Amino acid sequence: MSALRRGAALLLVLAGLGGCALLPAPTPAAAGADSRQVGPAPAQGVRIEIRAPGPLQALLERHLDVVRLGSVVAREDVDDTEWSRLIDAAPAQVRELLQTEGYFQPRVSLQRAGGREAGQAERVILEVEPGSRARVASLTLEFEGALERDARDGQVHAQATLALLRKGWELPLGSDFRNADWSDAKATTLARLRAAGYAAASLSGTAVEVDTELNAARLFVVADSGPLFRYGELQVEGLATHEPGTVAHLLDTPRGAPVTEALLLDFQERLQKAGLFESVNVALDPDAERAGHARITARLRESPLQAYTFGLGVSANTGARASVDHTYRRVFGWAATAHNKIEYGKLHKVWNGELSSHPLAGLHRNLLGAAVDQLESDTDTVLSQRLRLGRTQDGQRVERLIFVEAERSTRRTHDNAVNTKAIALSLNYSGVWRDLDSVVLPTQGVSLSGQVGAGHSHGSNADPGPFARLYARFTGYLPVGKVWYGQARVEFGQVFLRPNMVVPESQQFRAGGDDSVRGYSYRSLGPIVDGSVGSGNVMYTGSVELARPFVDSMPSLWGAVFVDAGNAGNSFDHLDPAVGLGVGLRWRSPVGPLRLDWAYGRQVHRSRLHFSIGIAF
Repeated sequence: MSALRRGAALLLVLAGLGGCALLPAPTPAAAGADSRQVGPAPAQGVRIEIRAPGPLQALLERHLDVVRLGSVVAREDVDDTEWSRLIDAAPAQVRELLQTEGYFQPRVSLQRAGGREAGQAERVILEVEPGSRARVASLTLEFEGALERDARDGQVHAQATLALLRKGWELPLGSDFRNADWSDAKATTLARLRAAGYAAASLSGTAVEVDTELNAARLFVVADSGPLFRYGELQVEGLATHEPGTVAHLLDTPRGAPVTEALLLDFQERLQKAGLFESVNVALDPDAERAGHARITARLRESPLQAYTFGLGVSANTGARASVDHTYRRVFGWAATAHNKIEYGKLHKVWNGELSSHPLAGLHRNLLGAAVDQLESDTDTVLSQRLRLGRTQDGQRVERLIFVEAERSTRRTHDNAVNTKAIALSLNYSGVWRDLDSVVLPTQGVSLSGQVGAGHSHGSNADPGPFARLYARFTGYLPVGKVWYGQARVEFGQVFLRPNMVVPESQQFRAGGDDSVRGYSYRSLGPIVDGSVGSGNVMYTGSVELARPFVDSMPSLWGAVFVDAGNAGNSFDHLDPAVGLGVGLRWRSPVGPLRLDWAYGRQVHRSRLHFSIGIAF
């Protein structure tokens, strides 16, 4: 029999049609270990010594029969015939174990010394030279069933799925062959196939042929996709107060659409974020006979109709605060939620109220909001009132809000030298676009938020007239090397208006604070108006930060270094950036990163501590 046939027969026994690993995965040994005495060594016992590269030594010590038996029984408890059989069989068993790691040309030698006749403990030495690991020389990856037929007929979903499966195969040509990697590659391909909507997919045949002379492995995989599951029916369980239509709106997919894993996860996440349910479970009926009209089941437990939340907090920007939130999820029996929040602090006092519909078709919500906000900075106090009517759309990657807003603001400096008022009516569009690996704890990706608006304003000692406003913020996250993570931010804004016009303070800009320029107090950067810091018509800030975990044993605790710069003013031509440099601590908690930063402001020659929680978009 040729070497090719011998290798193929051996690997087919190992893989079988299911391709399952016959042995547990190896446990790595201590790095750099070349040999080890295994098991107990009584005076008349057996000393077994394996000399092999560290990871392979650990594999052999864990699975060789002679080692396993020697570690639990004494030499005298097993007769000489059984020990001789185990010892003589060890080289063959070593070769079988090494083949699971891709070594098909090992050299194994066995030496025995001592024993009962010599009045000494018997010593068994296994010398192992694994040789080179086999590499993948060819791959045959075929698909049967609806996926193959639909791709051949030009259906976009099937073609995209097929391309993804072939591109994502995890044991490519030229890679080292290991039985564990072979099993993982098959399992991953099957999982991706099912995630693409082929929930009944299975592997119809797998095999490996190894040419031991060339040390090359040829892989064969045939997968049966089964039917494509398409959305046909939504079954909702657990509703007592809210309408099934609200749940259907959150599914947001047409009938006949492929039921992919992403669709189910997005649906479940939208249900959780809707604020109406405290328990959510989404599942697909796996019955292949009704795949063309598949049923999705949503099992829900509704949240209480009313909820109060009391809070205490502190911020480096605005100091200590107390707050109370009230949520009413079924106002007057309507499919609408009312939310009110009162926050009281030394520097910041605010009431926010909003009445919003439950999710509508297309993930839209209608809303009516109002707010009263008093904010005190180092130089002035700004009181704002706002009334807003709008429509929002909350997608997974994109959030949009279009609204009409009427607002009024008054600004008074602490020395009473300035006391101004402004009123404006505006139409605005704002949005957030994200492409992040995690919304809560991002390490890679980008986010972009922005707002455009136009309106009419008038105020104290100023001409009435039209104005426009533009704001944008870009944040990028990128791993740098193996342990460092980079973050960069660019932010700018501008108000367009004629000379001798004013707009409410909330339409203008200041810089400084936790999510702006660290090293400076909150809203302390802006143009000097009548001897005090005021708000400007233009603003830009930027930030670069590098962070990494302190130690491997505490992956959630990071250290960071950063540089911030920016300012606000009345024109970009005369805007000098203020620079802040610092270091910080990050705790990546389940609700978002908690940040403690020490920053030095070069313009003020002072340092400040900054404390914040969460990600600003």
